[in-house]
Amino acid sequence: MADTLTFTLDTGDGEARDVVIKLRPDLAPNHVARITELAQEGFYDGVVFHRVIPGFMAQGGDPTGTGTSGSNKPNLKQEFSAEPHVRGVCSMARTADPNSANSQFFICFDDATFLDRQYTVWGLVESGMEHVDALPKGEPPRSPGKIVKATVN
Repeated sequence: MADTLTFTLDTGDGEARDVVIKLRPDLAPNHVARITELAQEGFYDGVVFHRVIPGFMAQGGDPTGTGTSGSNKPNLKQEFSAEPHVRGVCSMARTADPNSANSQFFICFDDATFLDRQYTVWGLVESGMEHVDALPKGEPPRSPGKIVKATVN
């Protein structure tokens, strides 16, 4: 396995709009393993960003596009760390139960340090943050942006 794994989200629908995320197994090995597994299975392909809040975050990873679902895999136990939720940080979404993360994740647009030690940070956008910034806004967006294809390298 390579020293640095990346999770790439093709958000372009024919255009070059890749979001490249450095995976952080040092912070959240089980969450990185889940994202890798789901990406390899094609789970994220075609999934929309169903919740995009300016100045806060863009959330995706729900195959129904509603924010109420996940994969058929068991939920994950939290892997909280001191890593701050700042611009470009990728973290796992969950319900009020800290051990309910499954497939949904979010990418921070800005400082969201009020989430620190409450959500599992698993990655950081290395390039393509401008494509995250350009996602249609809303809860849900009228015409949501989507992940055309997700890969792990």
